[in-house]
Amino acid sequence: MRNMSLPNTHYGAEYIGSLFEGEKKTLFFAGIGGVSMCSLAYISKLRGHTVSGYDRTPSKTTRELESKGISVYYENDVSHMDGVDILIYTVAIPKDTPEYKYALENSIPCISRADYLGYLMSSYKNSIGVSGMHGKSTTTSMLEKIFVTAGCDPTVSCGATMLDTGCAHRIGSDEFFIFEACEYMDSFLDFYPTLAVILNIELDHVDYFHSMEQIEESYGKFADKTGKGGTVVANICDDNVMRAVKNYGGHLVTFGVESGEADYSAQNITFENGRGRFDIFENGKPLCKIKLNVFGAHSVADALAAAAAAHRSGISPDKIEKGLALYEGAARRMEFSGMTKKGAVIYNDYAHHPTEIETTLAAAAEFTAGKLFCIFQPHTYSRTSELFDSFVKVLSDSRAYEIVLSPIYSARETNTLGVSSEMLAERIRENSKKASCFEDFTDISYYIAEKAEKDDVVVVMGAGDIPAVINMMK
Repeated sequence: MRNMSLPNTHYGAEYIGSLFEGEKKTLFFAGIGGVSMCSLAYISKLRGHTVSGYDRTPSKTTRELESKGISVYYENDVSHMDGVDILIYTVAIPKDTPEYKYALENSIPCISRADYLGYLMSSYKNSIGVSGMHGKSTTTSMLEKIFVTAGCDPTVSCGATMLDTGCAHRIGSDEFFIFEACEYMDSFLDFYPTLAVILNIELDHVDYFHSMEQIEESYGKFADKTGKGGTVVANICDDNVMRAVKNYGGHLVTFGVESGEADYSAQNITFENGRGRFDIFENGKPLCKIKLNVFGAHSVADALAAAAAAHRSGISPDKIEKGLALYEGAARRMEFSGMTKKGAVIYNDYAHHPTEIETTLAAAAEFTAGKLFCIFQPHTYSRTSELFDSFVKVLSDSRAYEIVLSPIYSARETNTLGVSSEMLAERIRENSKKASCFEDFTDISYYIAEKAEKDDVVVVMGAGDIPAVINMMK
């Protein structure tokens, strides 16, 4: 396995600010169609800079950017760099990207996405960063809904499309900046939160993180980014989280599902058709009652974290209650995506880690009247290899009737580990669970379209390009 990602720059807001001194700049975004890059490009445009960029294929996101006066190119060419002052890149682009190489060779400053995001957020009065291995996008979008409902007009950068905005960002005032803080390659250490949320910590991104100690150290550094006057909202039920913040010197606020020790606790939890209903207590006293319209026990934990962060930011309990009641979800988080020709309901989900898969399939099983089918695309060879036994266990132990696997999505890697979806399927079958493996999406779509019937549920799952199979099944 070979990691082909580019490094983060870690210049910091002060140095990047010096690059923007004087006249407005001409900026080029390499990977402009990315879920976070697009918002950074648009914010830059609003600040008066000339903005253009490259992405591999046209999309709804790139078309929206073009409609806002931002030039987007779909073929690489060094001519795109004519007159460019600064290049901003996502670490996912290849290091031989022509525009990136040209910038390096011609002393044009190159800034990584996370570093530039950190610079942008440094000008906001309050910055709320949501971190954790799972649930970041859901919690970030929950916070967006709470703050908008409360009339706070936040600026938001989310890792998934928020269903109420139709995009992954919201441009508001300079009072609150709510952002998803990605831990991969320590990107979140370029950020400047005044309040940091830590949802959970597990072993993941094993092409970069090599031990739990390294991960906990990184999360501890992220907590410290808030400073002594800042606040960390931490999951008291997660031992890894609590180890990460044990030396934190700011204001530590804890949350926990059914925890008597947490500052904010979810109690009296019930579910109606898979949707959580619960009471939030602050230091043992009732704060508000929550009725969610999204599925699963994991959504209860995410909503509790969002409520705690919002309350500590000055949002009233009634606005928290109303905002979460109005929350409709984020794209690819158990998102209803239509029906097969035989009437099976399709849901689209981003789960790609064993814990995410376990909680998502458990939630789906609660409201499935017929058979539950899981179409899963493993994401990266390193993750599949390192967590192989965990993938086998959660898929085998799930209440899914059958697991249908596509080939592993390579993303930034090449396969030197010898791992494959066929190996996963074989082990799952050894545990007496039905499992199939197909080489392409067309075969998967034909198989599911034939097998899944009315009252059945099909969950399409993974962080790669597996959503393409959805329309094929309809």
